[in-house]
Amino acid sequence: MNSLLLILSHKRYFAPAWVFASLNIMIGTWVLYIPRVKEKLALDDGEIGIALFCLGLGTLTSLTIASKVIKKLGVGRATIIGIIVFALLFLFPLVAASYILLCAALFLVGIFSCFTDISMNALVSDLETEDEVHIMSSSHGFFSIGGAIAAAVGYFIIDYVEVPAYHMAGAAVFVILTNLILAKNYIKITTPVDESHGKIKLGLLKPLFGLTIIALIIMGSEGAIEQWSKMYLEDVVAVGTEKMAGMGFLMFSLFMAIGRFFGDGVSKRFGAIKVIISGCALAFLGYVGVLLGTTISAITGFAIIGLGFSVVIPELLRLAGKAKGVSSADGISFVAGAGFVGFLASPALVGFLADMSSLKLSFMVLAFGTLLALVAGITLSRKRN
Repeated sequence: MNSLLLILSHKRYFAPAWVFASLNIMIGTWVLYIPRVKEKLALDDGEIGIALFCLGLGTLTSLTIASKVIKKLGVGRATIIGIIVFALLFLFPLVAASYILLCAALFLVGIFSCFTDISMNALVSDLETEDEVHIMSSSHGFFSIGGAIAAAVGYFIIDYVEVPAYHMAGAAVFVILTNLILAKNYIKITTPVDESHGKIKLGLLKPLFGLTIIALIIMGSEGAIEQWSKMYLEDVVAVGTEKMAGMGFLMFSLFMAIGRFFGDGVSKRFGAIKVIISGCALAFLGYVGVLLGTTISAITGFAIIGLGFSVVIPELLRLAGKAKGVSSADGISFVAGAGFVGFLASPALVGFLADMSSLKLSFMVLAFGTLLALVAGITLSRKRN
């Protein structure tokens, strides 16, 4: 909690943390209207999966050029430019008049999603080094808070929104104005991001294999839940209202944020491996609730999954930075990169499985993956003892 208090009491730290929240405010608002986009363009689950894959493809494309651009701009300018362009671009998927235009719009959104993600993480890393503070975990907690804000606002107003683009435009204006006000606290920071960011060295797979598998699965589940939880509640659970369908992502984001803000203290007391195992076990129990198929069990299940997942990725990165025979930078980049691949690929995979069989089968696969992550965590624990 000390890092959270530090962020809340200093604009220098709150400003970049708010970029994390802003990114997910836009994503969370988009998630609310995926079912309407699907209905408007008469798409099936497989076609939605391909569209979401285009978003991921844009992100991967950005990895090849983002570092060079950020180096020229400096992380401060790159961060504010990234979040402004990202917020504006997210209007286009909601007004796309055809499936091709939807895919193209999501591809562009993906490019600036990655660009903003790299720049804001580099900015926080630079502040940590310069000021000798630790705010990265809590900054990621603000990302979850952003998703919770989007879901909460959607819960109260979605019944009255006839044109989704108006809601998205309002979110974009809010995000842009708040970040322009706060940007003066970091815009002059020019330390460039390391151009090795995002480059995955396959030689590190062997020493980091267990951590990599867990990261791939857990972040894959995160991406899938973010994009598909609302449609699961509508199509499988058959909740009564569109408003209630947004509660799954709201509770998932809220409890993930809570877990991340308290995660450092829990890790210090019990150790990273025990935290990872417990988090995976808790998330699997959450999936059981989701798969039971009642409204209460599913929404509660999403909350439990968020709480379980919240501590896993930060602890994986902590262990990766201390792996024997691997530099801290290489270890963290490799495991984070693997998780990023899972985050991007999983929404498309869920769509394909849903189109082939059912959305419930897709979530059963996600639950099974979490169980595999639990087994991998137990295996890591035994190797270390």
